[in-house]
Amino acid sequence: MRRILLGLIILFSAYSCNQGDIASSQNRGPRAKLDGPIVARDLAQIQEDGKLKAIMIYSSTTYFLYRGEAMGYEYELLKRLAGDLGLELEIVLANNIDEVFDLLNKGEGDIIAYGLTITEARKELIHFTDYLYKTHQALIQRKPANWRKMRLDNIDRKLVRDVNDLIGDTVHVHRRSSYYERLLNLQKEVGGKIHIDTITGDYNIEDVIKFVADGKIDYTLADYNLASINATYYPILDVETPISFSQRIAWGIRSNSPELEEAVNRWIAGLRSNGTYSFIYKKYYSHKKTQKRRIESEFYSKNSGQISEYDDLIKQAADSLNWDWRLLASQVYQESRFDPKSNSWAGATGLMQIMPGTAAELGVSKPYDPEQNIMAAMRYLRSLYNKFPGISDSIQRLKFTMASYNCGYGHVLDAQRLAAKAGLDSLQFDKSTADWLRKMGQYKVYSDPIVRYGPVRGEEPFKYVRDIFLRYDHYRRLIPLNSSDSLKVVGEP
Repeated sequence: MRRILLGLIILFSAYSCNQGDIASSQNRGPRAKLDGPIVARDLAQIQEDGKLKAIMIYSSTTYFLYRGEAMGYEYELLKRLAGDLGLELEIVLANNIDEVFDLLNKGEGDIIAYGLTITEARKELIHFTDYLYKTHQALIQRKPANWRKMRLDNIDRKLVRDVNDLIGDTVHVHRRSSYYERLLNLQKEVGGKIHIDTITGDYNIEDVIKFVADGKIDYTLADYNLASINATYYPILDVETPISFSQRIAWGIRSNSPELEEAVNRWIAGLRSNGTYSFIYKKYYSHKKTQKRRIESEFYSKNSGQISEYDDLIKQAADSLNWDWRLLASQVYQESRFDPKSNSWAGATGLMQIMPGTAAELGVSKPYDPEQNIMAAMRYLRSLYNKFPGISDSIQRLKFTMASYNCGYGHVLDAQRLAAKAGLDSLQFDKSTADWLRKMGQYKVYSDPIVRYGPVRGEEPFKYVRDIFLRYDHYRRLIPLNSSDSLKVVGEP
C-alpha cells in the first residue's frame, strides 16, 4: 500500500508540475477590468514627446530577432507608421494578451500593435483601427501519434471535426482573448458545457500552441493564419477545424485618442493603395517555408538566446571592455551584419570593418579571421574609450567612443570644440556634440579655425551611433544578458 500511495503521489506531483504553470482553475470568473482610459494622450502629446509607444507581444510573426535583425509583421508596419508620423518608435513588450488593454489605458503605450479580433466586448475598453486583415478562429489539436502511417479519412475520424464533439472537453485559452469570448458563445450555440481553462503565466499564443504539440494540453484556439504557420513546424498539429466565421483583425487605440486614430486609419488606407501592406503580409503569413527556416534557426531569438555564431567571441571581447556584450554585438552587426568576409568601398575588412592602417597598427595579420578582427577592434575601442576620461556618463562616453570608431577621433574632438564654442555641453553627445558633428560637412562650419581635422560627413557617425543603440534596445528586450538573466550595468573598461 505504501508503494502504491507513493506512486500516486509521484504521479500527481508530476502532473501538477506539468499543468500548474499553464492553467488556472477551470471557468475562472471574469477578470477585473479598467472602465476606460485613465490618461489623456492624443497625437499632439505624442508628437510633442517625439515617440510613438507601441504595445507588442513577442512572437514569430509579430516581433522577434533573426540573425541579429529585429523583424515581424507588426514591427515592420510600425516602423513605417512611426516614420510617416515623424516619430521615434518605442516598443513596450507585454507578456501576453491579458496585459495589453491595461497597458494601453494606463498610458504605458499609445497603440496596441498586435492582431486583435474586433469584438463588442473589447469595444467597451478600446477603439479599433480600420481592420488590417480578416481570418477565422481554428481549433488546435494533435493528430494521432502514428498519423504518418494512417489514411487521411482515418486521421479525420480521430479528430474533432464537429464543434459539438468539444462538449465535455477542456480548451485552454487566455482569459482576455477573443478565443475565450468565442468559447462562451459556442457553449450557448451547441447547448453543452465546454470547460474553459484560462492560461496563467507569461505565455503567448505560440507558447500555448506548443503546449498542444508537446502533449501538455489537448486543445486551444488561434487565428487561422497564425495556426497554419505553426502547423508547418509542428506537423503533428491539425488546425483545419473552424471555430468561428471570418473576423476582422485590427490594432487598438485608447478611446480618447481620436486624432491618433484618424492618423493611423489614413496611414492604413495609404498602405493598402501602394501595395506595401500586401507585400509585408505575404512575407510573414504566406511564405511558410521561409518562416519555418527562421523558426528552426539557432539564431532565432526565442530558440537559444543567440544573436550570431560569433557570440562567444563577442562576449569575450565585451568582458575585456566591461561592456554589455549585446551592445558590442549591435556594433558588429552595424559594421558587417556578422559577415567575416565583408569589405567596404574604403578597404575596411572583416566583422568590425578594420581599416588597413589600423590593422597594421594593431598587429592584425589576418583581418578576415573573426577572432583576430574582433579582438583587434576591442583594443581599438578601449583606446578610444580611454581618450574621454572627463565624461562621467557611461552611455554618453560609449557614444563618443563609437562615433570616433566610425569617423575618427579628431573629427569628434572638432565637434566637441564647436559645441563648446556655441555654449553647449561638449561632454554630451546627444543634442550637443552630435548636432555639430552632423554640420561638419558644411564649408561655413569646417572652415572655422577651431576645426583642425577638416570636413567630415557627420550624418554618417550620427546615424551609426543612433542605429547601434536602437538595435541594442531590441537585443536587451529579447536576448538574455546571461543564463541567469541578470542585468549588467555598462561600465568602464
